[in-house]
Amino acid sequence: MNRRTFIERSLLTSIGSALALPRAARAQASATPTAAAAASPSPQLPGGTICGRPVGRLLLGGNLLTHFTHSRDLRYVYALAAHYNTEAKILDTLETAEAHGIDTLVIHTVPDVLEILYRYRQERGGEMRWIICPTAPIEDGLAAFRAQVEELVANGVDAIYIWGVRGDELTRQGRVDLIAAAVQLAKGMGKPCGVGAHDISVIVECEKQDVPADFYIKTFHHHNYPTAPKPEQIAGPYAEIPGYWCSDPAATAAVMQAVEKPWIAFKVMAAGAIPPADAFQYAFNQGADHVLAGMFDFEIAEDVILARNAVAAAQRTRPWRS
Repeated sequence: MNRRTFIERSLLTSIGSALALPRAARAQASATPTAAAAASPSPQLPGGTICGRPVGRLLLGGNLLTHFTHSRDLRYVYALAAHYNTEAKILDTLETAEAHGIDTLVIHTVPDVLEILYRYRQERGGEMRWIICPTAPIEDGLAAFRAQVEELVANGVDAIYIWGVRGDELTRQGRVDLIAAAVQLAKGMGKPCGVGAHDISVIVECEKQDVPADFYIKTFHHHNYPTAPKPEQIAGPYAEIPGYWCSDPAATAAVMQAVEKPWIAFKVMAAGAIPPADAFQYAFNQGADHVLAGMFDFEIAEDVILARNAVAAAQRTRPWRS
């Protein structure tokens, strides 16, 4: 079941919705958290390493957990996601993801959700690794950014990355030096640090100016979906309406071909517009080392299988960089 199907079916009665879910999802919904996580785990996901740390080829994205659905002009979907992904459901989702072999979560600094992550480790013994981007401004002196990084490090973050919004802004402003300084600050605290981007020029400039990033997190999806932008509608690196987050996938693939650092591709489903089987295969075929996907709990088991199959079937010219 994809995200769009979930949203449509959520408008039915509660009984009809329950019957519409796959059998495994219905069983999971009625199970206790421990039983749900232990039930029928999928075979181990293939993976790579970033700075010597193992990272699965499929990572859990944090946007659905923070209720930010990128649902274009369907504003009710934000409220729907918030009502579904309660604190208890977020804990269950993390546990289910781990049970199916997903070992890493990527998320940004949203205080309420970060508190839930801490609880997951403390109360449920969760071992999910965290790659988190501070959302503080990155300005001369790095005071606000430093404070957030220090807090994350104190609370057990596994890696840091520069938020894509900040990466885009600083590159447009000609301040790649601040991106480099932020990366060096995080690495100076003993954590791997990557750079996020929607705009491929961020990666180009970081490579040109030898920014010491350990990895990149870059949007990547094709434009072969019904609501994809027409060429004349592409006016920037991303837009909510029409919904796109990778303005030029061919250019992105071409740039990343020469990049020797690991590449985590995100927004591969164009916020739910592209089916996961199609999205994962495209990303891995075109050179992505890892795919970051937002998933509701009932999507995890199927998406893990799809990711594993996509890795096995990948036909790529870019070597695995992780």
